Amino acid sequence: MFEDYLPLLVILALAVLIGFIVVLLGVLFGPRRPTPRKMAPYESGMVPYGPGRRRMSVRYYLIAVLFILFDIEVVFVVSWAVVLRKLGTLGLLGMLVFLVVLEVAHLYAWKKGALEWD
Repeated sequence: MFEDYLPLLVILALAVLIGFIVVLLGVLFGPRRPTPRKMAPYESGMVPYGPGRRRMSVRYYLIAVLFILFDIEVVFVVSWAVVLRKLGTLGLLGMLVFLVVLEVAHLYAWKKGALEWD
């Protein structure tokens, strides 16, 4: 059992080791000449103003999570559509149940105002 995964573990160990070696070499041999200009934040060549961090509304993250949720369902629908003929009637009914549950979630989010940006 362990022998099956040995090549994968060796590749993983080599990748981690090489990553650490590259970072270590950069730290050891890289130039260190900090100047005030190099230490300043860079924003498309413009002089930055104001705080570097802004408070984001929770609504922004809610919209992002809902987008990901409803975007991922496209992966399921497309993969289902590819094998629809092989799945037959049972596959069609299963996807209809999935889409109904998804639409109920969509309507619930809409009714709660989760999709409003105000």
